[in-house]
Formats: sequence, structure tokens, C-alpha cells
Amino acid sequence: MEGSPIPVLTVPTAPYEDQRPAGGGGLRRPTGLFEGQRNYLPNFIQSVLSSIDLRDRQGCTMVVGSDGRYFGRTATEVVVQMAAANGIGRLIIGQNGILSTPAVSCIIRKIKAAGGIILTASHCPGGPGGEFGVKFNVANGGPAPDVVSDKIYQISKTIEEYAICPDLRIDLSRLGRQEFDLENKFKPFRVEIVDPVDIYLNLLRTIFDFNAIKSLLTGPNQLKIRIDAMHGVMGPYVRKVLCDELGAPANSAINCVPLEDFGGQHPDPNLTYATTLLEAMKGGEYGFGAAFDADGDRYMILGQNGFFVSPSDSLAIIAANLSCIPYFRQMGVRGFGRSMPTSTALDKVAKSMKVPVYETPAGWRFFSNLMDSGRCSLCGEESFGTGSDHLREKDGLWAVLVWLSIIAARKQNVEDIVRDHWAKYGRHYYCRFDYEGLEPKATYYIMRDLEALITDKSFIGQQFAVGSHIYSVAKTDSFEYVDPVDGTVTKKQGLRIIFSDASRLIFRLSSSSGVRATIRLYAESYERDPSGHDQEPQAVLSPLIAIALKISQIHERTGRRGPTVIT
Repeated sequence: MEGSPIPVLTVPTAPYEDQRPAGGGGLRRPTGLFEGQRNYLPNFIQSVLSSIDLRDRQGCTMVVGSDGRYFGRTATEVVVQMAAANGIGRLIIGQNGILSTPAVSCIIRKIKAAGGIILTASHCPGGPGGEFGVKFNVANGGPAPDVVSDKIYQISKTIEEYAICPDLRIDLSRLGRQEFDLENKFKPFRVEIVDPVDIYLNLLRTIFDFNAIKSLLTGPNQLKIRIDAMHGVMGPYVRKVLCDELGAPANSAINCVPLEDFGGQHPDPNLTYATTLLEAMKGGEYGFGAAFDADGDRYMILGQNGFFVSPSDSLAIIAANLSCIPYFRQMGVRGFGRSMPTSTALDKVAKSMKVPVYETPAGWRFFSNLMDSGRCSLCGEESFGTGSDHLREKDGLWAVLVWLSIIAARKQNVEDIVRDHWAKYGRHYYCRFDYEGLEPKATYYIMRDLEALITDKSFIGQQFAVGSHIYSVAKTDSFEYVDPVDGTVTKKQGLRIIFSDASRLIFRLSSSSGVRATIRLYAESYERDPSGHDQEPQAVLSPLIAIALKISQIHERTGRRGPTVIT
């Protein structure tokens, strides 16, 4: 701290009408909008900071992290300059600006911070032509609840000025404390640059039996693994936890250097985009494979020869094997949570364990209340996210360590574990079809008309014949959720058609980027008979998909011949 105090400036601005967080306090837009539109980023950051009550904001500690994508360093500097000007007392930032989303949640909870700002667009592409995002996590470490997101949006619509210290410069590469004397501030503003992995790693050590996992990865019959960080934030975590700490060979980890454009790839851990990993696993050399998205909260599991574990199956299998994890042997299991579109495979496990299942809208923020109130120990979504009450975010590396713990305890390979699960509980065939980049107005009318059709009383009992299959409609609704903790009601969270054989069709509108819209179509069918467990999911589900396309007319009304992505 040298020289004269750094000035705090108040800069006039004008509001943007499109800064409504998509859920969980997150704003995701094309990078060019953040980079090129005057004050677009400062407006939203000011709206986030102003959403924190003044008495809670003054002198408080916040956490800042980025998934390493393009524009992240510039945005981090802006966040630091504005946090200082708005009375934040201390910022904790990962070295080089890097922190995974689970690590941000971990640090918020560990140091009892007021919240955190995460600079990520999750699994979306990076680079100048990609997407950028700003996400606000609250004091419990989880995504902002809707009431906070609404407050941020209301502030953004009337904002007239923002506060900033444009002359404040920090060195993101240097570990340790940096202090700055500001004009009209009694206490110096402090920035602490921390190792992005250490605090999170210490938490993982309290959850898992690292010796058991290390023996699995290094012993005479060692499991060969292949882990793809997809050039996102997870590279340093994979190397430090799986390689340095748990002994996996260094060449087990690929694409571990965070790149601003993720190597030109789509950092989304699914069969469509994680093709490098999939091809490596198909060769048969590796017994376990995993990939992570850009900010480290999503994951994909593959077994030998490319055997794919669906996210819904992964959630259910983890639930059925929680006794393999020391954390759950100590804490017990109080309940499970899943998003409504996620398959009901978890429900079968919960019934056998005699624990409740909470069915929520899509979005991790809905699990936070359940976990904070002690109702929920494990939760997950079909969109490749699973987590537990150790954090308030989904956690990709945690899920991978759970799988390795299960393999170590059961001494089985991935495919055998999955097939044993199907034999015990039945198989839930499941697919999601995404129609991306649609005109928002068109998607509104499609969903409106579909809701009118399926919620009409005459639709119940209607039968659809497709080939040799006959499906009878048992129940339909527009899903709404009543939070069992505080009674908050969240409406219009997807359209459900449930058939008499428990098959399901779900239509849900998603607009996380805010520019174009996506209609997601989900299909699920249950097969109890083990002789029917070896079929291709899309073949099993094709009659249901035919029904969905017929009643929604989505191809005719969008001009599309098929979905953009199938998972």
C-alpha cells in the first residue's frame, strides 16, 4: 500500500432491459455483448452488489472465481474495482482468476463469506464468438434464490450510476494478500489470491477414504483411468487431486490446461461433445473415464469400451451406494432430491431405503433450502449434475470420487455396477432432445398451445397407438413446486404427460442465454424385466417420441427436422 489513496468514482449509466438473471442469479449472454456494449458488465455487477443490503455489504468478504474463459480476466478486474468502491472489505480470488464453481461454494461456506461472483457460462463455448456469464452465489454457497434474482433484475431496470475504482490494479498471479487504501474509506480494501484447489481439496479429504481410492489407482491391479478436463477450469483440480494426491499417472489426465476458448471445443461433458474421451474409452485400455464441463460442476462417467452411464442412472447408483462413503456413514442419509425432468430411477432407490424424494424444478437453487433445512443429503439433475449437502452446488469431481469409491468398495467395473443396479431396481430408459436456437415467440406459442391441449379434461384417458405399443394417458399437468421449507410456489416449470405404465413425456422451455430459446423434450420408459435391459434407449423410446412430435407439432412449427442435441 503505497502512494495516495485510490479514488472512488461514480459513473453515470443507463439501464438495459435484458439483464434478468435466468435463474440462480446468473446472466449468460454472447461475449460480444459484455465486451462491446457500453457499461453492460458494470451495470449487472452493480445490480448484484446493490442487491446485498448495505449493512451486510459494508466490510464484508466475497469470493470471486472464473472458469478461465475469454474476457474472464478483464471481467475479474472490473469486479474487483467495483467491489472496492461499493464497500466490500475483502475479496478471495483464485490464482489467475481461476476457481471452479464447487470451489467457490466451498470457500464461501468455509470462511462464512457474504456470497460470491462466478464468471462462467457453464458448458457453453468460449472465445470472442462464444458466451460469457456472471453468476451470483449467496451466503450459503448456493445459487441465488429467485427472490434475489428478481431483486437484481429490478435494480438493473432502474440503475442510473455505478461505483468503481478504475485505478485499482491487482496481480492475479501472485499468491497472498494485497491491500489498497481508498479515498473516503477508513479501512484498507484487501484482496487475497489463493490456490484454487487447496481449500476444496481439504474438504474432499474429510468426505472420502483417500487411501482406498489411492490403492485402486496405484495397486498391483490398478484401475486405469482417463479424465478429460476439456480445457476448462478443472485441469488444476484433476492434476492436484487425482494425480498428485491419489496417485493416478500424469497421462491419465488430458486437456488440463485451461484455455480461453476451450481449445475451440464445446466444454460440455456428454456423448456429443466429449468425443476425444469417448474414442479413447472405446479402445478398451481404460476401465474408467470422466469428463467435466467448463466450470467443473457437471460430469460424465464412462466405463470400459465406452460404456455410458446416464446422469439419471449415475444419481440413482450413487444413492444406492452411499454407504461406501465415510461422510454418509457418519452423517446418515435424510432424503434425496431430483429435478422434475430427471428420471424416476432415484425414486426406486429411495423407496427401498425408506427415505423421501423431493421433486423440484430444474435449477440447483431449489435444492439449497432442502439441504439447509436438513431434509436432503443427495440431489441431482439429468443435465449431468450431482451433488450432496457438503456444498450448495453440483460437484463434478466429488461425483467422480464417489464412483471411484464405489468401484473400490465393490471391486466391480463400471458396467457390472450399472447392470447389477438395473437387475435390482429395473432400468429406466431415458433421453433428452434439445431444440436449440429457436425464436422465443415461436416457442411461447408452441408451449401455450401444448399446455391447452394436454390439460384439457378430455386428454386424460386418451390412447395413442404406435406400432404394437398402446399408451394411455393417466395424468397431465403444468408442473409447479411448493417449497416444503418456506412455502414458496414456483409455477410453469414444464409440461408433463404420465402414462398408465409410468412412462413420461416432458416438455420444458429453457432460455438461459436470453437471446434464443430452447425447447427440451424428455422421454422415459421403465423396464423391470432383465431380459429387456440391453436395448438402445432411442429405439425403446421411439414410440413415445412419435407421440410427442405428433401432439406438439414442433417440427412443423419450427421448420426443424430434428433436435440439435440428444443426450
